[in-house]
Amino acid sequence: MKNVNFGISLNEIKMKIAITSQGNSIDSLVDQRFGRCAYFAFYDTESKELEFVENAGKNAEEGAGPTAVAFVANKGVRKIVAGEFGFKIKDMLNELNIQMIIMKENKTIGEVVDLLIK
Repeated sequence: MKNVNFGISLNEIKMKIAITSQGNSIDSLVDQRFGRCAYFAFYDTESKELEFVENAGKNAEEGAGPTAVAFVANKGVRKIVAGEFGFKIKDMLNELNIQMIIMKENKTIGEVVDLLIK
C-alpha cells in the first residue's frame, strides 16, 4: 500500500477540546466529574486560546450529564478530558463522535493542555 501525504500532520488538525476543571484558572486541577464539574476549560488548538465557562448544570437534581453533553457539543468540541464519564454519557458522546479522554491523575489544566499539544 502506498503512503499518501495529504499535506497536513496530525498536530496541525484544528479542534476544540473541553477539559473538566475544578476552578477557572490554568492552575486548577482536572475535575474528576464530567456532568457535575465546576467549570469547563475550552482549548482551541487553532487560536491556542483557553476559555473557562462555569458549568450551569453542575447543581441540577438530575440530567447534569446530558445537559453537559449538549453544552460541549454546541461549542463544537471534538475531545473531552475528564476523570470519568457515566455509561449514558459514553453512548451519547460516541453518537456525536466526541472522543473521551480519561485523566485519573491529578493534573492542572495547563499540564493537560501541554500534553494535548505535544
